[in-house]
Amino acid sequence: MGAYILRRLLLVIPTLLGIMIINFTLVQFVPGGPVEQIIAQMEGSGDVFEGIAGGGGDIERQSGGASERYVGARGLPPEFIKELEREFGFDKPPLTRFLNMMGNYLTLDFGESYFRSISVVDLVLEKMPVSISLGLWSTLIAYLVSIPLGIRKAVKDGSTFDTWTSGAIIVAYAIPGFLFAILLLVLFAGGSYWQIFPLRGLTSDNWDSLSLGGKILDYFWHITLPVVASTISAFATLTLLTKNSFLDEIKKHYVMTARAKGLSERRVLYGHVFRNAMLIVIAGFPAVFIGVFFSGSIIIETIFSLDGLGRLGFEAAVARDYPVIFGTLFIFGLMSLVVGILSDLMYVLVDPRIDFESREG
Repeated sequence: MGAYILRRLLLVIPTLLGIMIINFTLVQFVPGGPVEQIIAQMEGSGDVFEGIAGGGGDIERQSGGASERYVGARGLPPEFIKELEREFGFDKPPLTRFLNMMGNYLTLDFGESYFRSISVVDLVLEKMPVSISLGLWSTLIAYLVSIPLGIRKAVKDGSTFDTWTSGAIIVAYAIPGFLFAILLLVLFAGGSYWQIFPLRGLTSDNWDSLSLGGKILDYFWHITLPVVASTISAFATLTLLTKNSFLDEIKKHYVMTARAKGLSERRVLYGHVFRNAMLIVIAGFPAVFIGVFFSGSIIIETIFSLDGLGRLGFEAAVARDYPVIFGTLFIFGLMSLVVGILSDLMYVLVDPRIDFESREG
């Protein structure tokens, strides 16, 4: 197992490097960089993308011998624009900038946000509790609901209960998360019907003045709708995985032997089948959590105005805040690759019979 883990760890380096190269290359062809953003703000043109889409004055600049144009820069002296380039590091060729960036990342220096005057690490640490909170509660609730439901469906396989619940979870899986989130806002956050839950944020304005019990209740009051919205699509996969895992185990010989010995159905189900059937479900917890943590956070955090990592990434992409974009990309990419290794370790931990090294051979 040690050799397998070592190989997986060594693969992290080229995989992460490939991710960074592809994204850095794509960014070079995307218009509206940070210099253009500042120029648009100083010229009072609002959004830089309006100038890119059509019209506006421009001014030439020399960069590495190539003539390029900034749209909407009329009236700004070329010296000022060159100073902006030097400040952001755009006076260097792309390859040099990429190598410098990766060299800094090796020393865990992720730079500072262009527009927030705060280091990327501090920014990530500031926003991470919101996203972790959302992802953790969503994953736990998905497991608490899906495992009993999947077991029940396996026991009642082919029954009316199994058919109707399958239809319900498939419909829930098909509903886009953002659409369900908006529906929850309309129904329960004062949109058109009931004002039961708050419209935005993770805490109330009077959070600091609340008692410990009041803070706990206030937190769950705010987190309810975002968690429900981000969990709805996770039920289908976990429920069907649990059901199929139980069905596979129920058909094995040791279950027939246990029944032949006169054990009760409940004893057979929870004393023998449950332990083996749940291995794959439990071992997949890290992957499920990281999936909820990354995939649903951007839309859910934006809709419910939660100041988390998803919203941070979206705002950084809009503002072309490259240190935040690439820094978070590097951190999240590394986390995803490490979680993949942890998932394999979880499989081995819960079932020592699994041997990844022999499978690779």
